[in-house]
Amino acid sequence: MKPDERRPFGRSGLPVTAFAFGTAPVGNIFRPVPERESEAMFDAAWDAGVRHYDTAPMYGHGLAEYRTGYSLRWKERDSFVLSTKVGRRLAPAPRASIDFTPWANAAPFNLVFDYSYDGTMRAFEDSLQRLGLERIDICYIHDIDVFTRGADQPEVFRQAMDGSWRALESLRSQGVVKAIGVGVNEWEVCYEALKQRDFDCFLLAGRYTLLEQDALDHFLPLCVERGAAVAVGGGFNSGILATGARPGAKYNYAPAPQPILDKVAKIEAVCREHGVPLAAAALQFVVAHPAVPCFVAGTRTVEQLQQNLAWFSHPIPPAFWQQLKHEGLLREDAPTPA
Repeated sequence: MKPDERRPFGRSGLPVTAFAFGTAPVGNIFRPVPERESEAMFDAAWDAGVRHYDTAPMYGHGLAEYRTGYSLRWKERDSFVLSTKVGRRLAPAPRASIDFTPWANAAPFNLVFDYSYDGTMRAFEDSLQRLGLERIDICYIHDIDVFTRGADQPEVFRQAMDGSWRALESLRSQGVVKAIGVGVNEWEVCYEALKQRDFDCFLLAGRYTLLEQDALDHFLPLCVERGAAVAVGGGFNSGILATGARPGAKYNYAPAPQPILDKVAKIEAVCREHGVPLAAAALQFVVAHPAVPCFVAGTRTVEQLQQNLAWFSHPIPPAFWQQLKHEGLLREDAPTPA
């Protein structure tokens, strides 16, 4: 599998590369990424042929959008595809008054949830200014899931399907953006959104992986039927599919429970038998589904980025996938790389 392989982004037809660069880390999540390292990663991704970049106002309270625009500003605009998100506005505030968790050295803005029509339009325009670019190709409604909004999620979802949806549909109908969607941590929210509104795409974090394939039941088949693209992030389930079943391994941002550790250990055994790195299998599995044109990878260093690119290209024999299914470690109906 080649990271620079061009694939159509669902019915929008946008030509995205199978490997996409995610910018949450350059927003300084958990700890700072120096400016030089951020620039070097963008350069390394570009040199590797990566032409799809995903960002959001949330990432570093605007910092990731600024860094993304700075690194891409002098590239030929038609040569890459850019996505960002709406649902939060940034309000300037004294740095000492801002809760930056989990961001380090973020930009001095408060994050304000706003899924209204006017708030969405303002957020979109603000993103253009932070990016310093003439257009955004894909725009997602961000974080209208239970993971982020808790008990408020049903009302937040309703607001977004009214206000943000109307704003983005208007921008799409005017040709300002080519594709509109939802970016969340739960496939169920994506499924409900697709049933209610005419979305082109979704950004799904961590819910379609070697360990989780429930999205095959209803959501992904509907995406194929509607021509909706699904960009998948979090393919390592926040860690364990990269590190393996070692003590302290993270699964969905928490220590992995024993059943998950046991399953990953069994997958690792098959990996060893076929000479396949666990992480390579995790990355390549995701983009084998016909609804998934790309995997969005966020890295902190050039070395991490280059390792991800190598895993993405690592040869994997068909017998590997067949054995995973034979041993009940992968669903029989899960598409796998040819």
